[in-house]
Amino acid sequence: MSPRRRLLLICVGVALAGLLTVLGLRLVAGGGDSGVRPDQARPGTVLLVPGYGGSRAALTTLAGRLEAAGRTAKVLTLPGDGTGELEIQADMLDEAVRAELSGGAASVDIVGYSAGGVVTRLWVDRHDGAEVARRIVSLGSPLHGTRIAGVGAALAPGSCPAACRDLAPGSTLLDDLDDEPLPDDLPWLSIWTENDETVQPPDSARLDGAVNLSLQSLCPAARVSHSELPTNPAVTALVLTALGTEPLTEPASCPSA
Repeated sequence: MSPRRRLLLICVGVALAGLLTVLGLRLVAGGGDSGVRPDQARPGTVLLVPGYGGSRAALTTLAGRLEAAGRTAKVLTLPGDGTGELEIQADMLDEAVRAELSGGAASVDIVGYSAGGVVTRLWVDRHDGAEVARRIVSLGSPLHGTRIAGVGAALAPGSCPAACRDLAPGSTLLDDLDDEPLPDDLPWLSIWTENDETVQPPDSARLDGAVNLSLQSLCPAARVSHSELPTNPAVTALVLTALGTEPLTEPASCPSA
């Protein structure tokens, strides 16, 4: 082989190796989402993720309604009473999801209440959750932060635990999530109430790529606080429908109690 031909082959090899490296980095940066989605016709276990502070009370009521409709529903117990790092809570959610699937569940749906919706969004991003979650519903979730956490982080950092700091608008965690688009074809319904006194502004629950729904856009007379979202009859009806097998679309009217 002539020296010129040998040099040409070496250059081509180096260029090809460089291209493969770049493509590999892009795949890693993209979170490795294969685009594979669970069968929408096979509802399985519903995992409910509590909000800041970890209280299971309101979600236990919602879980009871889901079970009455024939679903298996489990309310998670968050580590560190729900005030620790949201990334650790997302790791715990991933463990719970994998346990259900390895135990024979046909699929897994997630309902995230308040900060639990942020945990769920983080899980989707960090654990390729779109490949195993059939559907997701978030209730009053500060996906872009809430002012009360921002005030706490700025004025009383000693009284603002890790989850509080994560939920401050402009936190590193939330900014990173904002930079990552929701995976395609992941059915997600985000519901919030305009009467929310905890998540301000209430439409911090809006998520690009999801079906976004202010409760009052359907039910103008509804007076529902943040804490009442998981037990409100209209919200419960919306959750039950969203976790069914019909295509997830924006409802046309206020569901009957």
